[in-house]
Amino acid sequence: MTSPSQTAVSTSETPGRASKGLKKEKKGPGGELVGRSPGQLMWTRFKRDRTGVICGIVVLAFFVVSALAPVIASLYGKNPYTLYGSEDPTLLDEFSYPAAPNGGISGDFWFGIEPGLGRDLFTNLLYGMRTSLGISVAVTILVVITGTILGVTAGYLGGKTDYWLGRVIDFLLAFPSQLTFVAFMPVVVALFVAPGDETPTYIRVIALIIVQWALGWMGLARLLRGQVMSLRERDFVEAARITGASPWRIITKELLPNVVTPILVQSTYMLPLFVTAEAGLSYLGVGIMEPTPDWGRLFHTAGQVYENDPTFLLFPGGAMVIFVLCFNLLGDSVRDAFDPKSGR
Repeated sequence: MTSPSQTAVSTSETPGRASKGLKKEKKGPGGELVGRSPGQLMWTRFKRDRTGVICGIVVLAFFVVSALAPVIASLYGKNPYTLYGSEDPTLLDEFSYPAAPNGGISGDFWFGIEPGLGRDLFTNLLYGMRTSLGISVAVTILVVITGTILGVTAGYLGGKTDYWLGRVIDFLLAFPSQLTFVAFMPVVVALFVAPGDETPTYIRVIALIIVQWALGWMGLARLLRGQVMSLRERDFVEAARITGASPWRIITKELLPNVVTPILVQSTYMLPLFVTAEAGLSYLGVGIMEPTPDWGRLFHTAGQVYENDPTFLLFPGGAMVIFVLCFNLLGDSVRDAFDPKSGR
């Protein structure tokens, strides 16, 4: 007996019972009907969702642009560290604000310049997105791995293992996440750097990853625990036990393929949350510090100059809204594509 995730769906169903999008039967070279795997069905349903496809392209574009930030900056001819306002005093007025209108937007500075220091906003945004997305992707990967391992283990083994892992999850969930992030960041940094020494950027990156990972895996683990507890009583798992399959084989071959859907869906929801959390920590001054570009640092600067230079907030804020919105809509589309009862 095979598990539900290993059963190919045949397209030879009667027309009245065929689901939407499967009415056109797929035939092999010899004219025989060919079944489709759950992954192929998911991809077919996802491609029909125009909103999901567009959001996926936008999200992919953010990651590509962030990864190619040094290349784009080289072609653009500027970098995020040079103080262009000091090199050319005409760029800033007597109050150290951009002398040109709209934040100094021009053919030389596409998004304008930063008040006070006169740095280029376009390259700062590119490198800032690269920093924030890199940290958030690392946190998401660690959270998914930890949540999957502990959640599946607790759900399958049950007993004392489930009890003690459940108590650990309950304990960690009692911490208010944002306040705990702010409080724990200096503590984690102090573990790597002696008092009075300057903190390297890579230490702050490691601290951000550790803090968000330590307090971010519990929701996924609890979700997968419930899923596995319902799956372990199914016939295909009992059949695997009867045939003498080891717990490791049952977990990897029978249970994990059936929890891929919640893992993927939750991942698409978690990553934008970690992006905003990382930006929030940098905005509050406990994350990435100057002069390293960061999305949150741009918001921090914009909060100080918005009364006299509201344009400075336009591009970092707009980019953040577009990214988070598209990623959330992408998560909805992925969920609907995996849902066999969905009409989309």
